[in-house]
Amino acid sequence: MFTGLVLGVGTVVGLQPLGAELRLAVDLAGLPGPFRIGDSIALSGVCCTVIELAGRAATFHLSPETLQRTWLGAARIGTRLNLEPALRAGDPLGGHLVQGHVDGVGEVTAAIHPEAGGDLLARVPANLLAHCVEKGSIALDGISLTIAGQRGDVVRIAVIPHTAVVTTLGGRRVGDPLHVEVDVLAKYVEKMLSARGLTGAAPGPG
Repeated sequence: MFTGLVLGVGTVVGLQPLGAELRLAVDLAGLPGPFRIGDSIALSGVCCTVIELAGRAATFHLSPETLQRTWLGAARIGTRLNLEPALRAGDPLGGHLVQGHVDGVGEVTAAIHPEAGGDLLARVPANLLAHCVEKGSIALDGISLTIAGQRGDVVRIAVIPHTAVVTTLGGRRVGDPLHVEVDVLAKYVEKMLSARGLTGAAPGPG
């Protein structure tokens, strides 16, 4: 489990295709350690397991499922990734509950200033729109963000300068992919209502 509060930005330093799978090496120099084999780290919102350590570089094994559901398969040497270690007992929950299980891949439709921030516009997959509400939480590339507005399949995020600088959002350009994870609480509510046949039903009298 994660909070969506990025603690560092890492860089891809190694790629080893293994058929339909991939070994990905990432420089964790920007992330407070120490780390151990088996630790979970979110790579731009994707929960991955450390399988090898060499200095500050950690290697992760990406399965076909991960490669199909994320943009990590398109990573190249030098690609920058948002980093967050798994939440530990007693750690403050400063963002919102983020599982590191990507629900879909969106797309930047309007970029922000790399230092000043601004309004980021991102297209969200159609099957996730029901979980997007104004002032609700959403994780984009592993960053806990608040939806400031929505029009059609595009959400608007007001990105402050700090977030633009300390995450990869300031470097994202129009057309770039984004990992989208909607609020897990919204998914549970939808499932419970669906089980009771209440999804889409008009509210009853108060």
